[in-house]
Amino acid sequence: MITKSVKRFYDPTFTVSDDYKKSLPDLQNGPSSLIEGANVPIQQVGISNFKLPLHIKTREGAPLVLEVSVDGYVSLEAGKKGINMSRIMRTFYEFKDRVFTIDLLEEILKAYKTQLESQESFLRLSFSYPLLMESLRSGMEGYQYYDVAWEGRLDNYDRFTKHMHLNFVYSSACPCSYELAEHARETRGVAAIPHSQRSVAEITVALQDAFLVEDLVQICRNALKTETQVMVKREDEQAFAELNGAYQKFVEDAARLLYEELDSYNSIRDFVVRCAHLESLHSHDAVSRICKGLPNGLR
Repeated sequence: MITKSVKRFYDPTFTVSDDYKKSLPDLQNGPSSLIEGANVPIQQVGISNFKLPLHIKTREGAPLVLEVSVDGYVSLEAGKKGINMSRIMRTFYEFKDRVFTIDLLEEILKAYKTQLESQESFLRLSFSYPLLMESLRSGMEGYQYYDVAWEGRLDNYDRFTKHMHLNFVYSSACPCSYELAEHARETRGVAAIPHSQRSVAEITVALQDAFLVEDLVQICRNALKTETQVMVKREDEQAFAELNGAYQKFVEDAARLLYEELDSYNSIRDFVVRCAHLESLHSHDAVSRICKGLPNGLR
């Protein structure tokens, strides 16, 4: 048998003709006999963490251009070898110049289902969202960054569901430690400092109306009061100490405060919250989880 010798050479002048493209092998759309393993449906197949700058809608003013990490998936039926992975990214790029809100995901998901001939589709957009924050007393300003993710899902009946995730960082001053410190001062004249620590509320909300990142941030601020600061002078540090004294909280308090605030918004259909106090007293974290409690809802 005579075989052609293979050249180690790249030809930058080579032009792809229509006939040449038709001759290219396509294993994704090959016969089902090529399937490895069980010939069953796959709920999600696609690509993760492709990045691009997107215009994100803000409450006021021009959209923000942010680096966004995108996960895009579709379902794969039994009998199909695979999907065209690059089409996930190419389809998304058709929307790259639009101003993004969480509701735009529905339009992209419909395009995924059509162009990849799938029953279901899923998207997750992750980004760091900056908001200008004023210090408590000095009037200085700095940018606070919030880790945010938008998720959208389109099922086989074209029902669209949307979720927003937010990590909100705050300070938690322990009420028990405060009372013990005050007792040491009053009874023995001993200086004692109650413990407080940086804490994180991880929040997921299921939405039924239009909703912006600023809306969810404001909910957290209203509920917890003691968001960590960006720009600080001495007067701001004293103010923050007073703020923590006024709004002391156990991790259970933080979860219930967020529940009360989230439950008052009609735009939020369901929610789940995880609060973690990264203890300065203990070598472990204190954690509390709470959900709205809808049947078959978020857990």
